[in-house]
Formats: sequence, C-alpha cells, structure tokens
Amino acid sequence: MLFLINSPLEQFETNTFIGLSSSIFNVSFLNFTNFSLYVLLVLGVFYFLNVYTLKNAKLVSSNWNISVEALYATIQNMVISQIGPKGNPFFPFIYSLFVFILFGNLISMVPYNFAINAQLVFTISLSISIWVGLTILGFAKHKLEYFALFVPSGTSLPLVPFLVLIEAISNVARSISLGLRLGANILSGHLLLTILCGLIFDLMSSSFILFILGFIPLTIVLGIVGLEFAIAGIQAYVFCVLTCSYIKDAVYLH
Repeated sequence: MLFLINSPLEQFETNTFIGLSSSIFNVSFLNFTNFSLYVLLVLGVFYFLNVYTLKNAKLVSSNWNISVEALYATIQNMVISQIGPKGNPFFPFIYSLFVFILFGNLISMVPYNFAINAQLVFTISLSISIWVGLTILGFAKHKLEYFALFVPSGTSLPLVPFLVLIEAISNVARSISLGLRLGANILSGHLLLTILCGLIFDLMSSSFILFILGFIPLTIVLGIVGLEFAIAGIQAYVFCVLTCSYIKDAVYLH
C-alpha cells in the first residue's frame, strides 16, 4: 500500500497501514501504523549510528567518530554531574533515551514526515513509564524510607502533613509534566511552521508582486526552522536532565 502525506497537518495523524481484527479479542494494538514505522526508523538510525561508529574505529578518528564520541562524552558528563558517582549504571539508559528523542525530533523536521514526539499519548506514556520505574527503584533501594522524599529537611512537625501532601502531588505530577513538556514544545513548533508556511504559500501564489515580496517573510520562516532544529536538541537534553534529576531523588532521597 502506497502511503502519501497530502497535508502538513497529517504529520500529527496516526494512520493504519496493516490492520488486524478479531471477533473475539480487541487486537487493534497490533496494528502497524505510521507511528510504528517511524519508531522503527528512529531505532534503525540509532542502530546504524552505533554499528557504523564501531566498524570505523581507527587509530586516527574520523569526523563522524569524533562527533559520536563528543555526544557520548556530553551525555556521560551530564549524568555524572546530575546524579553523581552512582549515575554510571544509568548512563546507557539516559544515552539511549537522549538519542532516541533527538533523532525522533530531527526526522520530524523533514517536511511531510510524521512527528512521533508530537504525539502526547506517546510522550506522556513514556514519562509515566519512567516515573513508575523510578518509584519502584526508590522503594527497592530504601524500602519505607522512600517516603522521606516527601518530607523536606528542617520541616516543623505541624507543617509535615501539609508539605507531604504537596510533595506527593508534585511527585505524581512529574509523570505527566515530563512528557507533556516535550510533546507540547514539539507540537507547538510544528504547528507554528505549518501555519506560517501555509500563509506564505497563499501570499506568494496570489500575484507576481506578492511572490517577490513573499521572500521577506520566507527568510524569517527559515530562521524559525533553524530555531526548531536547535529546540529539537534542547528538548531532548532537557528531558534527559530532568530524568537524571528524578533518578537522583530515587537514589539519594534528596
């Protein structure tokens, strides 16, 4: 089946390529959609990045190897600075998370491509999964002492119930806010570019004079596109920094 995107807004729509149905069970979760395709594409790029780098390990590194090593060192420094010496076991997870989000954002910047990180269901589900995992980690490591995370140090006894309630709500809100921040930023950026490009296209197609004048706002849009590429990397970095911060709370309880 040939799949073509006819509208820029279709980068936010989930379409089914191969659908499965059953009169007994609901097997719609096994459907192969454009979301599934782009997740596999991002994972394929991630796999190629690491395999190609390992196969080209030479005494004198190429520019590609240096770039990958710089990315590796950057994430490692972030993990150590945020979590401390106990952060090394979490480095593979944070590195994989960063690269996956980064490539997902960059691929979605190609015109008429599907934006996987603009799907709030996916980003919020990802953040909830991380939060649940870190909560389990905290209880496994500290047992009931994990509840000390909800009591700020130096709190007077009368304020403890009130502050515990606030800290508990704040902790649960992390499960949504982490993914919502990523999805909302990517979604708003893509919508902004879609609206501006549509307006400029209508302007430039109306007359020859407006076609010439349309290059002025077009240069501004190109600048916004460059900004969106920067945001693609920044949002991946912010997501991982916050994840490291939450891991630190689960490991150290502060």
